[in-house]
Amino acid sequence: MRYLPQFRRAFATRVPMNRAHATNQIARVMMFAGAAVLSTACGRQASPTRTASTQHPVVPLKTESEIRDLDIEYFAQRARRDPSGALDLAHLSALYLARGRESGDPRDAILAEEAARQSIRNRKERNGAATQVLETALLAQHRFDEALPLAIAARNSEPDNASLRAALGDIQMEMGLYDSARVSFAGVHAAFGDPAVAPRLARWAEIEGQPDKARHLLHAALATVQKLPEVPREQLAWYWLRIGDVELRTGHPLAADSAYRAGLAVHPDDYRLLAAIAHSALVQQNWKRAITFGERAIAVTLDPATLGILSDAYAALGDSVKSADYAHVLDVAVLKQPGAYHRAWSLFLLDHDRHVSTVARKIEQELRTRKDVYAYDLLAWSLHKQGRDVQAAAAMQLALKEGTQDAQLLYHAGMIEHALGHADVARTQLTRALAINPYFHPVQPAMARATLASLPPAPRTVAIAR
Repeated sequence: MRYLPQFRRAFATRVPMNRAHATNQIARVMMFAGAAVLSTACGRQASPTRTASTQHPVVPLKTESEIRDLDIEYFAQRARRDPSGALDLAHLSALYLARGRESGDPRDAILAEEAARQSIRNRKERNGAATQVLETALLAQHRFDEALPLAIAARNSEPDNASLRAALGDIQMEMGLYDSARVSFAGVHAAFGDPAVAPRLARWAEIEGQPDKARHLLHAALATVQKLPEVPREQLAWYWLRIGDVELRTGHPLAADSAYRAGLAVHPDDYRLLAAIAHSALVQQNWKRAITFGERAIAVTLDPATLGILSDAYAALGDSVKSADYAHVLDVAVLKQPGAYHRAWSLFLLDHDRHVSTVARKIEQELRTRKDVYAYDLLAWSLHKQGRDVQAAAAMQLALKEGTQDAQLLYHAGMIEHALGHADVARTQLTRALAINPYFHPVQPAMARATLASLPPAPRTVAIAR
C-alpha cells in the first residue's frame, strides 16, 4: 500500500485526485479481498545501521501493518472532517478489511461494513468501490444472503467481468446454490491465472471433486501474484495457505507443510499459517510440534479451532489438565458467539460430544440461508451424535451429492451407515475416505480402520461358467 502517501500529498495541498484513479487504487486494495476473506503479523524490519558514507543511523522501515494502521487513522480523520464524503470512507472500509484478514479480529469486518454503508448513503451512484467492499465485509461475517443481491447487481452491471461473475459464483456456492454457481463459473474459465478469480475457481473445483484442478489453479494464481509489484505479504502468504490446505485435504501432509513454510517465509508469524502447521502436525500425530505452533498462533489471535488442536495434542501426551484448560477456554470463546459457529469449532465439539444439542441448534440456524455440502455434513454428524441415524443418512446424501472428494465427509457417511447396520455401504465409504486422505484427522483414520476390520467379509462374486 505504498501508493497511499500520494493521497496524503494530494489532500494536503488540496489538489483533487482524479476520481477514476482513486477508485482504481481501492480496487487494488480489494483485488484479492473477497477470495481471501473466507481468512497481527510483524513484518521483518530493517535493523538500524550506519551508511558507509555518512555514518548516520538509518531509520527502520515501517512494516506493512504499521503503514496500514497509519493509513486507517489518516482516512478516519478525513472522514470525520468531511462526513458527507464517499471516497475516503470507501478507502477506510477496504483498509479495515485488510487489517481484519491479518489479525483475525471480527470487529474489523463490522467497522468495514459501517464505513462502506456510510459511503453508499453519501453517494449512491458511481460508487461501485464501496459496494464491493460492503459485499466483502458481509462475506467476512458469513452473511451470504445479504451479500447475494449486491453480487447479482454488480454482475448485471458488468456481465462480461470475470471477477464479478466469480464473486457471485462464490457466494452461490457457499449458499449451496450449486446450479446457479455452475452457470456463474462457466463464464470465467478464460481467466485462469487471474488472482481475483482463480482461488474461487479452485474452491469450486474442490466441491466438484477435482482437487488436481484446484491445485493447478492456485499455483497459476500464485505465479501471477508473485510477478505483481507491491503485493502485501499477507496476500502472498494466503495463497501458500490455500495451496497447503488442498495438499493436506488430499493426503499430502509433507507437501502441505512445505507450502505453509513458504508462506511463513513471506509473512512471519501469520496466525493462519501457524495454526495450519499445528493442524497438520496434529493429524500426523506429531503432538509436540502441534503444541509449539498452536501456542504461537494463539499468541497472535485466540482462535477457538486452534484451542481445540492444543487440547487434543495435550490429551495425546497425557496432560489431561492442560487439555481440559484449553477445552474450557474454547467453550467460553465459542458459546458466547451470537451467530453460527465456525465449522471447525462445531466439529471439535461434536467429535468430543460437547454441547451437542447447542451445536445442533446452531447448525439448523445456519441451514436457513447456507445449504452447502459442509452444512449438511455437519447436520448429519450432529444427528448421528444424537442417535438419529436414519435422519443423519438422509442429510449425508445431500452432503455427498456434488461428488466432493473429502475424506472427512466420507468418514462421517461410513460411520453413519455402520450405525445403521449397512456393512457394505459403510465399507465402501470408509475405504474411500482412507484412500483419499489417511491423515484427515488425528484419531478418526484409526477408528475407520478398526471399523473396517470389524465388518463381516464382503460377499464374493462367483463367476458362473457357461
